[in-house]
Amino acid sequence: MPRRTATMLASTLMLIALLCAGVLIPVPYSEMSPGPTVNTLGNHDGEPVLQISGHKTYDASGHLNMTTVRVTSADYRMNLVEAVYGWLAHDDKVVPHDTLYPDGKTEEQSTQENAEEFSQSQESAKVAALKELGIPVKSWVIVSTVVKDSPAQGRLHAGDVIKAVDGTAVKQPSDVAKLVTRHKAGQDVVFTVVPAKEQAAAEKENKTATKTEKVTITTATSSDSGAKRAIVGISAGTDHTFPFTIDIKLADVGGPSAGLMFALGIYDKLTPGNLTGGKFVAGTGTIDDEGTVGPIGGIEMKTVGARNKGAQYFLTPAENCAAAAKDTPSGLTLVKVKTIGDALDALKDIRSGNTGGLTKCTTKG
Repeated sequence: MPRRTATMLASTLMLIALLCAGVLIPVPYSEMSPGPTVNTLGNHDGEPVLQISGHKTYDASGHLNMTTVRVTSADYRMNLVEAVYGWLAHDDKVVPHDTLYPDGKTEEQSTQENAEEFSQSQESAKVAALKELGIPVKSWVIVSTVVKDSPAQGRLHAGDVIKAVDGTAVKQPSDVAKLVTRHKAGQDVVFTVVPAKEQAAAEKENKTATKTEKVTITTATSSDSGAKRAIVGISAGTDHTFPFTIDIKLADVGGPSAGLMFALGIYDKLTPGNLTGGKFVAGTGTIDDEGTVGPIGGIEMKTVGARNKGAQYFLTPAENCAAAAKDTPSGLTLVKVKTIGDALDALKDIRSGNTGGLTKCTTKG
């Protein structure tokens, strides 16, 4: 066999071997890509995303789109060829698997966590929008979860309203941990609670629950990576009673990042006129009960998805601005927001055409 032919054959076989190895060898990475965007002012799967009853609402035109990111599942094992393709592709992003699924988190655990965060983001969006409108919302601190095999298991239950700890009134979820950690492990802590069943019955009758119970729990020592401290094994959260019904109908979405856009959609439907002036506005960002906008993951994927859908403006959490501005899709203006108030001010400039008044994202933030 001529030397040139042998060399070409050997090179071809080596290339085939490398390609086979690239396909077969798994690498510890996952992929993110632009997901669907949904107009919070419009319909999804044949019904309005935002459904409000018991209060006057107004027609709203234009777009206030929430954005999403697609990610490969926890069980998916990417190969080397796919990783290289993802690194080279403009609209995809390859990240370490542990970034999306830390501590060996399973697909089921991730889905459950995302669902809980999505539910909480809806509640906070409602509270933030109504507070911005001056509509009062009743709030209280509750037991969100009880850790299995913890001192609180069987003593406290999810949905119990925490009125006080050791006789000190509880006003914020963070108050609970502060009061518990005043103790040393092995000491007793006394919770004053309204049982979840009593609270549910009172809400059903539109009354204030008055029956309380005192529950004594012996603290244990924490076992996480933080400083050793006394714990009872619960996480505290906030629950609310709204003066009218606000339903957010959107399935197959998880995580907290739609909070800002839900809040703006609710605000728009409860006020005359429309916030966008008919413009196509998209955005992202967590939101808390006070209307503070927080950062999210996958910002680069969300801006691409929004622009592909037709967005002209993108409301961007301040802490995501620098990353988003490094590769802004052509034709998309990134607007920096820290609060729902900032977002409303920006929308006022957008609908009036005063784009010079917008605070725009830069690579410095």
